[in-house]
Amino acid sequence: MSNGFVGVTISNGDLLSGAVTHCGATLIGVQNAAKQLPSGTNTIMCIAGDVRLTDRHGLVCLSPGMYALLPSECTIETTNGLAVAIHFPTEHGFRQFGGPLESVGRLTYIDGCTDTLLVCPPRLGAPCLNHLHIPAGTDQSFHTHPSDRLGAILSGNGWCDTPNGTFELSAGVAWYIPTGCEHRFRTGSSSLDVIAWHPDSDFGPTDDNHPMINRTILD
Repeated sequence: MSNGFVGVTISNGDLLSGAVTHCGATLIGVQNAAKQLPSGTNTIMCIAGDVRLTDRHGLVCLSPGMYALLPSECTIETTNGLAVAIHFPTEHGFRQFGGPLESVGRLTYIDGCTDTLLVCPPRLGAPCLNHLHIPAGTDQSFHTHPSDRLGAILSGNGWCDTPNGTFELSAGVAWYIPTGCEHRFRTGSSSLDVIAWHPDSDFGPTDDNHPMINRTILD
């Protein structure tokens, strides 16, 4: 397992195996090729060009900034494009698609950054997908997370600072931050748009707390 930040330029094939991550997720790149993904939950982001996804329900096309969650076997095809997928074998989310991303997030995050929760956890504790927007001229406070973070840079340029060094970030770079790794994102003259996947969440509905039951008034 890795104990430090990992950044890798997205290319075709497995970028980071489930044996390396603490949570067991695999990071996969697809560039001008076709890739079959196994059953489980496959979260896919189109970085550039056109991406075609096929599962047992049919074909869906993504353009840059669009994302998908497919809870089954699927095929990713790119003719002149670039995609990154996060395969998580032990969780099954809802089949869904979204994007393209907005220019900034809808929620406040640390140090002037913003965040949008793209894929909400269907139950408390389930994985989620976020769009983190880091404005130009940002020096985030150093911080840690209680679980792994995996993702990719969709646009912009910046750096990730850790005790082990500084790592350059730009569009088309995939990354992994292990549990408890101290880090911060930093930008200069360019903003940075980051896709961040969490294997768990302290937010989400439960059997006793969800909109349907909360808004049902029994006589």
